Amino acid sequence: MIEQDRQIADVIAEERPRLRNFIRRRVANEADAEDLLQDVLAELVEAYRLLMPIEFVTGWLFRVARNRITDLFRKKRPEAFGDALLEDEDGGLLDAEDLLPSPDAGPEALYLRGLLLDELRHALAELPVEQRDVFIAHELEGRSFKELAAESGVSVNTLLSRKRYAVLHLRKRLHAIHEDFLER
Repeated sequence: MIEQDRQIADVIAEERPRLRNFIRRRVANEADAEDLLQDVLAELVEAYRLLMPIEFVTGWLFRVARNRITDLFRKKRPEAFGDALLEDEDGGLLDAEDLLPSPDAGPEALYLRGLLLDELRHALAELPVEQRDVFIAHELEGRSFKELAAESGVSVNTLLSRKRYAVLHLRKRLHAIHEDFLER
């Protein structure tokens, strides 16, 4: 058992940096990449413990990593911009309009509402045209990706990717104004 532990430790020490780089080039989120790395290494330890013969450890590790990456991307669904929004008292999602100060709540609320809408407009304007168009069509106009793909001739996967990048940019860009708003 001690010899087996040493062999496992040697393989992990030798292959871990390359495996980490392999995963990081394919998985943008650092936490997801680290989780995948740990999963692959745990599977290696389990295979050794079960005395599974692995002839080419390096190839096996990278194949397992590739499969885990594929599994991760299959699990991840495109995230709507509003998915992280709050729920009302009845458990229903609040509409974007519900998150803005009411225009009837006085001059300060009206000012804050205008400020938030201006920031959203600026953030949308910063997006590349393709990302902005798919975000607006899907989130604001409620059009389906299938419909947009048929209309534009662009694949659904490309549209999903464009929207994902738009959502990531908008969240990052609007985070500061959101924090300021919560402090008021």
